[in-house]
Amino acid sequence: MTQLSFLPPFPFPASPLVLFGLLLLAGVVGGEIVRRTLGLPRIVGYVLIGLALGSSGLNVVDAGLVREAWIFVDIALGLILFELGRRLDFAWFRRDPWLAATGVLESALAFVCVFLALLYFEVKPLYAALAAAIGIATSPAVLVVVVQELKAEGQVTERALSLTAINSVIAFVSSTMLLSWLHHEYRASWATVVLHPVYLLAGSLALGYLAAMAAMALARWLGKTERGHLVVSIALIVVTVGAARTLELSVVLALLAFGALARNLDERHDLMPVDVGWFGQLFVVVLFVVSGASLKAGALVTGGALALVYVLARFAGKSLAVMGLTYFSGARGGTAGLLCLALTPMSATSVGMVHRTAQLYPDFGATLAAIVLSAVLIMELAGPVAVQFALRRAGEAARAA
Repeated sequence: MTQLSFLPPFPFPASPLVLFGLLLLAGVVGGEIVRRTLGLPRIVGYVLIGLALGSSGLNVVDAGLVREAWIFVDIALGLILFELGRRLDFAWFRRDPWLAATGVLESALAFVCVFLALLYFEVKPLYAALAAAIGIATSPAVLVVVVQELKAEGQVTERALSLTAINSVIAFVSSTMLLSWLHHEYRASWATVVLHPVYLLAGSLALGYLAAMAAMALARWLGKTERGHLVVSIALIVVTVGAARTLELSVVLALLAFGALARNLDERHDLMPVDVGWFGQLFVVVLFVVSGASLKAGALVTGGALALVYVLARFAGKSLAVMGLTYFSGARGGTAGLLCLALTPMSATSVGMVHRTAQLYPDFGATLAAIVLSAVLIMELAGPVAVQFALRRAGEAARAA
């Protein structure tokens, strides 16, 4: 034993807790500066701080630290997706089938428009199909956080949240089914081609169902105690995120299923509505900082034109469906145009889908990232502004916000 052996090793090993705290501090400062100086959503500041700390800037948060921090992203997404799922009322879809039809059609047209646009610019069909499937999803994180920040309520808000839940599920299912094509392209076994998508879909839904059943059973046993239900909900969200990661399932589908089933199967209303409040905000800040750090601003130089095509084609597909069908669901005049803007954001959900593909086939994932992540960077900065404008223009933002 040396005289100084009690000292920690140098360079210091990475600590997830220190990393979490530093990202949280940096994100809060950046978000507040952007809000106070520019009047933009704090999310924009979180993403800009991530870009500044990531490989596009100081490279303080390198690829290794991004991987370390991604667990915080998954927890933040879990909290957001659970809340989004809890807002899904199946009875509303039965009363207003046009809303469900709008969700399906805007997802389908977004896929078709992006796919055809990429094919026109000579992107290979498999790359174009997976990129288009990822583009179906509106960012649940951006939409939910801006809604919370503005304390927004109303037709545009509720429809945007419901449509985002629908297109998130369709995006995941579509990209998962396309994995069969990808496996086949790389000469995987037929068992992998057939069973991998089935395992992802069935396993994620089953995990969400088990979490919902556990939540309702524990809520019934605890009785109507708000604090107890809050702890149960947060604990099961974290457990579900951890289980999805361990079992190589989808955090997105498992948590959406958890929230939606916990609401729609709870006929006795045993589980009280819970608000994760500031606890959730801690993880949300880190989510956007890490998401920004994982993006490369330099990619816009090489892929900017294709990214712009991607963004415009995606917006066109979603807008055609929303403008065509929203009138039939009884929404007030002007709702359709504002809904189109509210559905524009892309963020961590899309990044996660790209990373999942890259883990399977790194070469394919690198090319897919070059197509998709430049568009994500554009919409991660422009999307929150579009949502804020839409909700304020609709008169649904609280005056204090």
